[in-house]
Amino acid sequence: MNKFILLTVLVAITTLGLYAPASVEAQSNEMKIGYVDPNSVLMRMPEMAAVERRLQNFADRKRREFRQLQETLQTQSESLESRRSVISADAVAREEQRLTEMYIQLQEFEQNYGQELQQQQAELMGPLLERVQQAINTVSSEMGLTYVLNTMTNSGDFIILYASPRMQQEFDITAKVAEKLEL
Repeated sequence: MNKFILLTVLVAITTLGLYAPASVEAQSNEMKIGYVDPNSVLMRMPEMAAVERRLQNFADRKRREFRQLQETLQTQSESLESRRSVISADAVAREEQRLTEMYIQLQEFEQNYGQELQQQQAELMGPLLERVQQAINTVSSEMGLTYVLNTMTNSGDFIILYASPRMQQEFDITAKVAEKLEL
C-alpha cells in the first residue's frame, strides 16, 4: 500500500513538474494589447504646423499653375475661333494640333499634381511619422505590450469601437507617446 501511495505521489510530482513550466510560460507570454491615436500625437507636434503650411503652399502653387495653363488654353482656343475664317485650312489644322497638345499637357499636369502632392507629403511627414513610431516602440516596450493598434484607419474609420474606462487608462498609450516626444 505504501508503494502505491509513493508511486501516486511520484506520478503527481512528475506530472506537475511537466505542466508547471508550461503554465508559467503561458502566463509570461500573456498577450497585452495597447492602442494609440497617432494623428492626435502628430497634431500636437510643433513641426506639424510648418509641414501643413508647406503642403498648402505647394498645393496653392500647383493650382495657380494649372489655372494659368487652363486660361492660356482657353484664350488661344478663343483666338483660333475668332481667326478661323481668315486663316488658311492648313494654319487652322496646325493651330488645332497645337491646342490638342496643350490640352493633353493640361491633363497630364492634373494627373501628376496628385502624385506630386503625395510625394511631397511623404517627404515632409516621413521624419515626423518616424519619430512617432519610435516613441510608440519605446512606450510599448516599457509597458511590455505585445501589440499596439491604431485607433483609426487612414480613411478615418475607427478600429477601436469600445474600450472600458479602465482599459482606456491602462492601454491607451497616446498620452505616453506624446510625453515621450515631449509634447
